[in-house]
Amino acid sequence: MSILCSPSTTGSVISKVAPRQVLPFLCPVAYDIRIRTKKKSKSQYAQHGKISDNKLETWFLASLVRASQCHKHKTHIPQASRFPTRPRSGEFSRHKKIYTTCFRRQQQHTRAYFSSQAPSHPDVEVYREQEEAEEVEYEQPNRTREELLALVDQYDGSSFTDHLPLVELPRLYQPSDGPHLTVSDKAEDEWPAPYQEWPADGETKHKLAYLAEVLMDRTTDSEIVYELYQDLPSPRAPYLPAKTRHKLLRHLALAERKNEKSMLKYFSVINDMKSTAIPLAISEWNSALSFAGRWVHATTEVEVEAAINIYREMEHIAGVKANEVTFNILFDVACKAGKFTLAEMLYKEMENRGLPETRFHYVSRICFHGLKEDGDGVRAAFKELEKAGEIIDTIVLNALIVSFTRCNEASQAEQIYGFMVEKSNPEIRPKTHLEKRAVAKTYKKWAQAVKKQPHKYTTFQGQASMGPDVHTYRILFNYFGVTFGDLQKVAVFLDELIELKIPLHGGHFLAFFKGFAMHGGIRYTKWTEHLLERTWSIFMSAIDEGAEDLYISKWMVLWSLRAFAKCSGKSRMIAVWEEVRVKWNPSEEEMDFILPYLRRILDANDMALQRQDWILGSGQQTNNR
Repeated sequence: MSILCSPSTTGSVISKVAPRQVLPFLCPVAYDIRIRTKKKSKSQYAQHGKISDNKLETWFLASLVRASQCHKHKTHIPQASRFPTRPRSGEFSRHKKIYTTCFRRQQQHTRAYFSSQAPSHPDVEVYREQEEAEEVEYEQPNRTREELLALVDQYDGSSFTDHLPLVELPRLYQPSDGPHLTVSDKAEDEWPAPYQEWPADGETKHKLAYLAEVLMDRTTDSEIVYELYQDLPSPRAPYLPAKTRHKLLRHLALAERKNEKSMLKYFSVINDMKSTAIPLAISEWNSALSFAGRWVHATTEVEVEAAINIYREMEHIAGVKANEVTFNILFDVACKAGKFTLAEMLYKEMENRGLPETRFHYVSRICFHGLKEDGDGVRAAFKELEKAGEIIDTIVLNALIVSFTRCNEASQAEQIYGFMVEKSNPEIRPKTHLEKRAVAKTYKKWAQAVKKQPHKYTTFQGQASMGPDVHTYRILFNYFGVTFGDLQKVAVFLDELIELKIPLHGGHFLAFFKGFAMHGGIRYTKWTEHLLERTWSIFMSAIDEGAEDLYISKWMVLWSLRAFAKCSGKSRMIAVWEEVRVKWNPSEEEMDFILPYLRRILDANDMALQRQDWILGSGQQTNNR
């Protein structure tokens, strides 16, 4: 019988992880705009040169409109073994030892022999007298076995009193032959067995068949799948055949964005399985680890503790040994939370267990050194990845760019980006997150083949996709736009995004609104109120048209409200709030998140009255950060 812990463990994990608000604290740093790599794309910085504010604003808006209206290339995304303990070495007692008489006599005989052979000495004589006095004091009389037995009166013959007293009365009847029952711990002796479903009625069988049919299509929205699962009679999970159960968990685990909603869906099914003693596969434990540690944007020690608790439950209670994927997830979660010592301990534990390293481990180590702001460590980790024969693709190059930006090596990050633009090939670029997962598995198989046949590395590497993607431009917009406030460089990147036929993402607009909130509302800024109005108009038009990858989230609303409060004032901010609230249709939880920030903005000074004052404007900008 599979031994699993009670569902309280997962419940405590979910209760510990709670929504939190993450506000980036970024500091602009002066940066030379002329730094550029030797190899550049068609839209080079040198061709633009010094651009006036009006031309820059027109250029930015034209590029933004073209990017938001590019529907032809839109992607369609579906909704312990025991070790012998070494015996302790004997400890010397603080009390004086009591020797037996024969040992004492032998010691006296030996002492007498040497005393007759060696000359006497005053100190030796004193020491000998002290020892003899101690022997007299602790010497016990010799008692033989007969003397010890004589302590108790002995009688001849055998007596009833010679035996121990009876604990229970003897049985005066013949025991029966059966039944002799034993409890079996074999899985096949259970009813029903863990891999067999419970018998269901006609209506439940119809629901199970329909759920199995829906799960055949991996592009089906997870919300639909979860609602079909909830329609089953309680406790739901035992009615599912083993194959359907594994497909259900896999479908819920392949969520494009790991957030609180998708995490609760997955753990709900896990709790149903644990309450009915249904074992989990190693891949399902790993998915639970990933949800517990990566469901928030900024990982903290709360998520680290939740992931470690699930890992302990998996190994020490369920008896499922961790594999290389398990340690890669734990290592990644520890790194993102800033627990570098724990991350190193996990990496050493993986080495001690002899688990192989994959491309995911090498990429995690690149990000590990980037979070530590160690540029040399980033280069060393990338060199190890290349020596191991792993395929270098867009994911690896994105990890290098974000790591070098964290190390404040912007020139190195731009050099890698220029290489990616040259190697861009839209035909082999994966579109959906499911395609990206399939491509990652293919690269993993190629790396295993290269270890056996090294001459195939050049062929495999030539087929890899190394061009920039949505995530690449999100990194660049956040670094050059939010951190540095360089609107001209953001416009250049936006132009190249259009040339490479990469669709705009909600994360790109989020970076734009952050830039207006951080660098707008002061004199001589290029992040003007007019430019903000045009950007907001383009964003809302794309939302109305149902553009892919564009969405309204609580963070999008928060930063857009802060941007309008900073650049336009409270009255315009309230109008934007009324407009977005209708299209957003927030839940009660999202309203509880946004209302405190909205109240804080309303209680602050109105920037519409102070934006003409350079001193007050800059001071207000510092406070808003």
